[in-house]
Amino acid sequence: MKFKTSRRVIREKALRILYAYEFNSEGLQALLDSHFTDQDPEEERKFGIELVNRTIIRRKECDKEIESRLSNWELKRVAIIDRILLRMGMTEILSFPEIPPKVTINEVIEISKDYSTAGSGKFINGLLDAYLNTLKDSGLLKKSGRGLLEEKIPDNPES
Repeated sequence: MKFKTSRRVIREKALRILYAYEFNSEGLQALLDSHFTDQDPEEERKFGIELVNRTIIRRKECDKEIESRLSNWELKRVAIIDRILLRMGMTEILSFPEIPPKVTINEVIEISKDYSTAGSGKFINGLLDAYLNTLKDSGLLKKSGRGLLEEKIPDNPES
């Protein structure tokens, strides 16, 4: 069994909430209450609620970004789980300055392995990477603290 960080568990709960909300745009507070309980550390619960709310607010904007990167494909044909994961990833990259973009992308890809199709990881990676590059090129990527860190592979792993 794989170990899951508390943030991964929170992101998975956010995915389940957003999936339910996709089909019934009512009862968001009940979904939040039922998924983010007192068992979750307060900081993680706040992160999850904020991720869900910001993803819902940015839904149309994210869908336009996704659609602009699809060639010969319509947004409605993209698997719903993939769409939600892409929205979550885009929202986290843009709206959570303390989280490194590579962490966000890796987390979304890992979640897709458990919740979506075999090819979803590559598809999501390609779209989120293109989105990240667009944000960098346009100067819209605002990161601070740990969010500024780039993942680097050391030249000598033994050191």
